[in-house]
Amino acid sequence: MGETTVTTKEGRDMAAPHSVAGQADPADAQDEVNGRAGNAFLRRLRAPRRPRLWFEILLIAVSYWTYSLIRNAVPEQKAEALRNADWIWKTEHTLGIAFEESVNHAINKVTWLIVGMNYYYATLHFVVTLGVLVWLYRSHPGRYAATRLTLFATTVVALVGYYLYPLAPPRLMNGGDFIDTVMVHHTWGSMASGDLKHMSNQYAAMPSMHIGWSTWAGLTIFALATVPWVRVLGLLYPVATLLVIVATANHFWLDAVGGLMCLSFGFLVARLWYGKLPYHLPKLVPVRGQGGPLLPVKP
Repeated sequence: MGETTVTTKEGRDMAAPHSVAGQADPADAQDEVNGRAGNAFLRRLRAPRRPRLWFEILLIAVSYWTYSLIRNAVPEQKAEALRNADWIWKTEHTLGIAFEESVNHAINKVTWLIVGMNYYYATLHFVVTLGVLVWLYRSHPGRYAATRLTLFATTVVALVGYYLYPLAPPRLMNGGDFIDTVMVHHTWGSMASGDLKHMSNQYAAMPSMHIGWSTWAGLTIFALATVPWVRVLGLLYPVATLLVIVATANHFWLDAVGGLMCLSFGFLVARLWYGKLPYHLPKLVPVRGQGGPLLPVKP
């Protein structure tokens, strides 16, 4: 006769926990699935992709309209803005960098130069920034979104500065001897002078977005351009802009420092979101929905 196998109660009791432990908890499994889906979604958001032309045009137009609306809606706190201008001016004297008035008067004596600077102040701020965005869109689509994010984050934090720290430009200081070069030479180099002054907040001088935007454009050109003299122009552009904003009495030196601080914040936001600085991302990206060749974007 064969042997009889007997399963004792103790055996059943000992086997039961082993069986239960071997089964996955449905709730934990679902959490893991959700976590993977969330991570995949974030990876898709952060991944460089080819920008859509219609979306970028709409985004830039709406963003600039919103920026202008908010900037001009900030209360024109004249008394506080003038007190802050006096403090900035005294601080620069203490630091030994209060040269704005001398630069303003010296360059104003050269009519063709100061008139050119007035128009520079009025136009290149927009023309060069948009030009760099178009160049990125066409030639560096993989870096476009991250570089644009840097610009947008820079501009957003500048709005906070306008609200928290109203500041009069040098040409509007009480008791100052600055020359409003736009008024004197009858040009339209500033939205805050002449007939256009009612369209713009005159006391939103800190930080200087002329410096923030021009440095963003200059660094982008220097980092990504391949022609040596173009790269040099990229570095010279924010330097020239600094001279212009001071010569036209629209900003103090320290306004430029504020603009650079905002730009640093913009780069930090892009670095945290994409894990790299914009210029270190891949230049080209595949066509949407395809794993095909990496090609530059075409509108």
